[in-house]
Amino acid sequence: MIEQSLLGLWYGFGVAFEPHNLMWSLFGVLVGNLIGVLPGMGPLSAISILLPLTFGMHPVPAILMLAGIFYGSQYGGAIGAILLNLPCHPPHAVTCLDGYPLTKQGKGGKALGLAMLASFFAASFGILVMIFFSPLLVAVAFKFGPSEIFSVMLLGLLAGSTMSRGSPLKGVAMVLVGLLCGVVGTDVNSGMMRFTFGVPELADGVSLVAIALGLFAVGDFLLNVNRAVYTTHGAGVRVRDMLPTWAELKHAFMPTLRGTLIGTLFGAMPGTGPTITTFLAYAFERKVSKTPERFGHGAMEGVVSPEAASHSKTQVDFIPTMCLGIPGDPIMALILGALMIQGIAPGPQLITEHPDLFWGLIASFWVGNVLLLMLNVPLIGIWTKVLQVPYRYLFPSAMFFIAVGVFSTNNSLFEIGEVLAFGAFGAVFAALNFPMAPILLGFVLGPMVEENFRRALLLSRGSMLVFIQHPISAAFVGASALLIVVQTVSYFRGTRGKLGVLQAT
Repeated sequence: MIEQSLLGLWYGFGVAFEPHNLMWSLFGVLVGNLIGVLPGMGPLSAISILLPLTFGMHPVPAILMLAGIFYGSQYGGAIGAILLNLPCHPPHAVTCLDGYPLTKQGKGGKALGLAMLASFFAASFGILVMIFFSPLLVAVAFKFGPSEIFSVMLLGLLAGSTMSRGSPLKGVAMVLVGLLCGVVGTDVNSGMMRFTFGVPELADGVSLVAIALGLFAVGDFLLNVNRAVYTTHGAGVRVRDMLPTWAELKHAFMPTLRGTLIGTLFGAMPGTGPTITTFLAYAFERKVSKTPERFGHGAMEGVVSPEAASHSKTQVDFIPTMCLGIPGDPIMALILGALMIQGIAPGPQLITEHPDLFWGLIASFWVGNVLLLMLNVPLIGIWTKVLQVPYRYLFPSAMFFIAVGVFSTNNSLFEIGEVLAFGAFGAVFAALNFPMAPILLGFVLGPMVEENFRRALLLSRGSMLVFIQHPISAAFVGASALLIVVQTVSYFRGTRGKLGVLQAT
């Protein structure tokens, strides 16, 4: 198994170093780095905007570019958080707690240097986990029938909805909205049109690009267009300021290792976003520290551990997405949708059916992370200048590119209308604290869940027992039931606690 993985990795480096693949990977990490620096944008918006660009591309460079945007944004987010106290990307909000105090103490360069080294170490560890763990799933690939695939995706839907921020009921409601959007269009079995309401443009279903851009790009812009103007404090960093001493490296090693392990653990769990992971890493680091009072006032451990957790999770997130077809977060759901648009079905057989894509992607992770480590040092001065661009200029230019990108997919003005409709929907419900990520999760996984559910019932002649007769399927159905019970109990406990507080007052 190890020899097979190493041979696959060697083949992957050959794919990753092909000139056009290397070019698109470099483009992805540069765009991701810039997006990570800009407040209010985020990788989800960037991938949504650039998704139409991938339609005419070969699958390998298309996925390498989208993946580069994803992990490139993690590096960029640390720059604004540490130097300027700008949580440009939600997972880096916790980095501000100690990163900016270190900058005010004149240690911003050291914090940034150690954060980048910790990020590279964590990403490398996550890549190794993906190399040696993913091929194990090939051994059980042929044991996955329609009932097993349905059960796995059911668990993914429940985990993504009930583990999202806020009320689990709101998460489930948003998944149902996504499921309804996913079944719009022509039924693949009967050929009948469903929920189109006589609109012929909906015969092929709701556009993935439209729903992603509307909910996450337009909706986010509408919420942030009137935000306060950020000001910088002239934070400047030289290259020599970023070079840590040997003592600082030794001090940061164990927090980096702990954050890496936490990120790796949560990376394989669907529904746990990077924001949750970074806050857990920070809380754990403060718990094990002998001097917890330093946290919030410039503790280096409070920077390197969350950054390591974020990067290791980013890499390991690709395991359930690529090998099981279960996206761990909305960005992975979007990449899953990009794979399906390219005609590639994610799952345990992806490694054998598309080895160039799988191993090329893994090899590109290392290539991209090395490029980011080399590029971030000279580009930091540029990124801090970019942060001073007024948001009133960024907003209309981004909206223009969204409209052009959506129209270019199918030359359809109707899809631009879809984007506006989902943008208004996303802005309203996000303001009401409804999570938007479960909608995309339900939209992407819903049709696959329905297809495998119907196929399993056809093979079993309508018997629902097929989902508990097979051990793998029964295990995932049991896990889904347990998740529902745990969330229900915690919900009623929370409700009872609130009633007790109200009665006491």
